[in-house]
Amino acid sequence: MVDHVAGENVNQVVDIGKGDPRTPPADGPGYELPLLLFGGFRTLIDRLHARLAAEGHPDLRPAHGFAMQAVGTQGATASEIGRRLGVSKQAAGKTVDRLLALGYAERADDPADARRKLVHLTPRGYAALARSAAIFDELRAEWVAALGADRVRDLEGALRNVVPAETAFRLDATSWLGTP
Repeated sequence: MVDHVAGENVNQVVDIGKGDPRTPPADGPGYELPLLLFGGFRTLIDRLHARLAAEGHPDLRPAHGFAMQAVGTQGATASEIGRRLGVSKQAAGKTVDRLLALGYAERADDPADARRKLVHLTPRGYAALARSAAIFDELRAEWVAALGADRVRDLEGALRNVVPAETAFRLDATSWLGTP
């Protein structure tokens, strides 16, 4: 997570009352929990994309992965993808256009309604998602090696307990930032 601009920390919430960073308090302030969870998420995503780039997917970005998940196995229209991601049809369309250009998706007529165009993943799109899943398994194994299997299972279990099931796998995080 980038929090420095020209050598200056721009995350003021974390700076307030921080004390010695080498000795964190036993119970940190409440705002640290979401930042640490996001930092863990961002670390996993960044490492995933570095690996994907090295393995033949250098132009694939996190937004593309979310969009490919939103396309699903049955295909989807740009409007449906936008709704699933919490972005406008136009924003979804731009991401879909990029996936088409990169060979991860294709458009086809909807057999049920000739006026609609469905976006489907190509074999390259499915291969990228399959490789992503395998890399996530490898990254989880690294966390197990660093923290121990019991701690990782406890962390996952605890998150399952506090994250409502209906929001656990929502893709529309961009709507938090004011994007329609």
